[in-house]
Formats: sequence, C-alpha cells, structure tokens
Amino acid sequence: MASAKILVVDDQPVNVQILRKRLERENLSVLAAHSGEAAIAAVREHRPDLILLDVVMPELDGIEVCRRLQSFEEGRSTPIIFLTARDSKEGKIEGLGVGAVDYITRPLDLDETTARVLSQLRFATINRELVELQHRLAESRRSATIGAVTQGIVHNLNNLLGIVIGYLDLIQNQPDDRESVRRNADQVEHAVQRIVAIIKQLSSLAVSTRFPTSRRAFGPLIDGAIARFRADLPSAVTIDWQDTLPGVTLDTHVEVFEDALTKILMNAWESYEGLTDARRVIRIRATRVSGGAGGKPRVVIRIEDLARGLDPALRDQMFEPFVSSKQTVGVGMGLTVARHALRSLGGDVTLRDRDGGGAVAEIQHPIEAPAAKP
Repeated sequence: MASAKILVVDDQPVNVQILRKRLERENLSVLAAHSGEAAIAAVREHRPDLILLDVVMPELDGIEVCRRLQSFEEGRSTPIIFLTARDSKEGKIEGLGVGAVDYITRPLDLDETTARVLSQLRFATINRELVELQHRLAESRRSATIGAVTQGIVHNLNNLLGIVIGYLDLIQNQPDDRESVRRNADQVEHAVQRIVAIIKQLSSLAVSTRFPTSRRAFGPLIDGAIARFRADLPSAVTIDWQDTLPGVTLDTHVEVFEDALTKILMNAWESYEGLTDARRVIRIRATRVSGGAGGKPRVVIRIEDLARGLDPALRDQMFEPFVSSKQTVGVGMGLTVARHALRSLGGDVTLRDRDGGGAVAEIQHPIEAPAAKP
C-alpha cells in the first residue's frame, strides 16, 4: 500500500495541505486538485487509487464530479470518499447514489479519515485481486475448452477418417464384388456424413449473434420438434406429451428452437441404450412461470426419461463438447449445441437426476424476445 496514490479534491488549499501531511505519514502519495475540472483531469492522467472529494465547491460540485467520473473506466473503478459539512440523510444518500463508497462529515477527525482511507484501499486491493482472479479463471476455462474441443475434433475426425480409409481399401481390394462394394460404399458415406455433422455443429457453436425471432404458437413448436425427432429415430419410442399451454406464444427462431429440442429428445432416447427390457418413454411437460431473471415471463419445459439417470462420472461435464457415455466416435456434441442455441434465444437448459429414476432436462425459454443490446 506504500505506492497508493490519493487524490484530494478541495477548493480550499489549506484543507488539502492538512490531509496531505496526515496521509503522507502513512507513506501514501497525495495528489491535489482545487476544482472539479482539475479533479477529472487528474483522474484521467494519474489514475489514483482513491479520491477524497469535497462536495461543496464552486462551478462543479462534488456530486457532479462523481457523476462525470462514472462516465469513463478510470473514474468508475476508483473509490470515492465524500468530504462535506452536510450531515443530512438525503445528502448522504445522494452521494452514495452517484458512486461514492463512503461519506465523512466535517470537521474531519484526521485519525478517523486516515483509517477509512486505509480501509478503502484494502477493499480496493482485494477487489482488484478478485477481478484479476476472475480474468485468470475465465482464461483458464477458455484454454481448457479450446483444448477439449481440439482434442475431441482430432480424436473423432481421425477415427472417422480411419473408417473411411478402411472401407475404401476394402472397395479397392474387391472391385468386382458389386454387393460388397455397395455395402462398403454405404459405410463410407455414413462416416462422411458423421464428419459433416461434426463440422456443422462446430460451426453453429462459433456463431454468437442473436438469431432473428418471430411470434409462434407454443404447442406446434413442440409438435415440430417431436416430428423432427421421430424422422431421425432408429426405433420406436413413446412420447407422452399434451399441450397444457393453449394460447401461449413465444418469440423464437423456429429452426433453432426445434433443433435444440430434437437434440435433447435424442439424448433422452439414447439414455435407454443397453436397457433391453425397458420401454422407451419420454415425457414432456410445460408450465408458464411469471417470475425469473428480470421478472420476465417464460415457459419451463421438462423432458423426462425413465432410464438409468445421469452417469456420475460425467454429471458435471454433460454440456462439454465430445463428452458422452457411448464409445461411438463422432458423438457428444448434441447437448453442447442445444445449450448454445437456447442461450442464443435468451433461454437455457439444465440436466439433473429424476426422482424415482431417470433424468430430467429442464429448458427455459422467455416468452418475450430479450431486448437487443446496444
């Protein structure tokens, strides 16, 4: 804290000198400004660690100085302690409302003022360390995600390309066996389509812009997702769904919404894999909720399966790319893409174990389109 810079702003030079002498005894560096304009310029130039700001000054008072400091990064990030002879509750609330972190009334007790300065400097140091730690953690997560995606891409594409090369070798070795060539060519096409699907899903993750939305009836959106799901389904499944929200409409992107639900339905169906005696049932339930983030109304869609539940080893990684309980190559992107798509629409999806067995995917989607960011 020995290198901390304190900017003292007061139109009375004698008040600045008194504070300077006391603060310098704590090995603090003191800068001075005798007007509001000079204070703003000093913050831009010197970036002090803390500001002691007199409220009552000619031309530009402390309240207005504080407002202007909130308009640029250096000002917003610098803690401000107001100094004033006013002791009214309204004055303190006004000062705290424009960005001050503390309020000291005159006549100043220099020991108390110094103690509050040192306390705020400690808070500021802790805050900076927390912000820096958050940046480091965010960077670590980004690096880990990039590493996981890269490793997954390499692993899956290498395996799929190996399949392609293997079947092409079989075709070259048996060029006259038309039936064998046809079967092997089908396998090559299937592997190539898996490669194309991986590339398409990775491309969708790279898109961060918000999709354009239109007003659509809720029930038909779910019906559309179920129809897509059944079209891709390799075997039968029972869908327990009845529209319980007649008249509800959503601002959404039909293609993105239905595709995300299809991927979540497929994940529920795949959870039955290996349970030969189990009847594959997927239940869909929907409710309208008035509260939530920002108090905005939304629909909550629960997609339940009655299978084995979440794999404990993968529970905390279900939405990471290329994470799957299956050993098949080219899988593990469905939930990643679904969450990314729903978040782009202002919603989200979570997974948890279902009471009584199985798993529940809970989808949230706003009824009104989120306001566009400036």
